[in-house]
Amino acid sequence: MNPPTLAARLAALPTLSMPQLWRLWDEHVPRRPQRVDRRYLEARLAYRLQEAALGGLPREIKEYLADCGEQHSKLKTGRGPELRLMPGTVLVREWDAREYRVTVTGDGRYALDGQTYKSLSAVARAITGAHWSGPAFFGLKGARK
Repeated sequence: MNPPTLAARLAALPTLSMPQLWRLWDEHVPRRPQRVDRRYLEARLAYRLQEAALGGLPREIKEYLADCGEQHSKLKTGRGPELRLMPGTVLVREWDAREYRVTVTGDGRYALDGQTYKSLSAVARAITGAHWSGPAFFGLKGARK
């Protein structure tokens, strides 16, 4: 028997019980959200199922859409202009008498001591053990694209 089509899986979401939705969620999403309702689960699962079957958006498109949303939205989310560093850029910071060298990777992440981080703030937290603005920690605050 052939597995159900993507359309059939999407159409079945409203008919699943909450335990079934949570099982499906756990198969496709690494962690559970704190506050949810059924519509939220169904919508996010529908997106993840489509993403798994058809592929996600390229990073450049996601950035473009975020920029468009920020530019045209009447709601201000505080996202601010994003700092974009070229892959291969090395940021150097001395902290507690040690020099740290962080390299910007090709996928827009940050590498430090063999570990990869999603943001400069995560790198700063790994170095200091405290919450920091990554751009401020590395002296980039106020720097533009």
